[in-house]
Amino acid sequence: MLQMILRFAGPVAVTLLIVGCGGNPPAPGGQRFEAPDYNYVIGPGDRMEIFVWGNEELTTEGIVRPDGKFTTRLVEDLPASGKTSTQLARDIEEAYAQYVRQPVVSVIVNGFVGVPEQQVRVVGEAAQPSSVPYTQHMTLLDLMIAVGGMTEYAAGNKSVLVRSEGGEQRSYSLRLDDLLKDGDISANMSLMPGDILIISEAWF
Repeated sequence: MLQMILRFAGPVAVTLLIVGCGGNPPAPGGQRFEAPDYNYVIGPGDRMEIFVWGNEELTTEGIVRPDGKFTTRLVEDLPASGKTSTQLARDIEEAYAQYVRQPVVSVIVNGFVGVPEQQVRVVGEAAQPSSVPYTQHMTLLDLMIAVGGMTEYAAGNKSVLVRSEGGEQRSYSLRLDDLLKDGDISANMSLMPGDILIISEAWF
């Protein structure tokens, strides 16, 4: 029966089971401030500027479409999502070479959304539940500031961090009340791209 529920309900069922079961271990000490090897890749919704050296008329800016593509002044429907700004710049140079002699292109990302795999999601009793683009050296405290803290109904010390490690989903207990209300910095920890923070609701 459990396998059938997970098959049809997917991530929602997994989230509910994780919160309901409890007993999750704390994050291992070595992971608390271990920054991952991380390169930002472009995602739908990112705002970009395409600068073409020596050809100001070709310089443009815009937003990556929901399908992950971007249109410039010369080339339509360039795949952008999942690439670094450097990779995209080389792709544009290759496309522009048909029209411009030895084009030199720079891609500057000004507004960040990112791909889902490089976002950190907060659900449950956050003041502003949302997906936040991961940034290098982001910590749990940084994330809580970004979502405006917890609601008055939150059970911070019963919250859970869900993380994918080696292709497996693991969950760790958090001490958000200790961190945010008591100022216990030992409850802080480093985050990783793709982390999901589930803030539990207190039962009165």
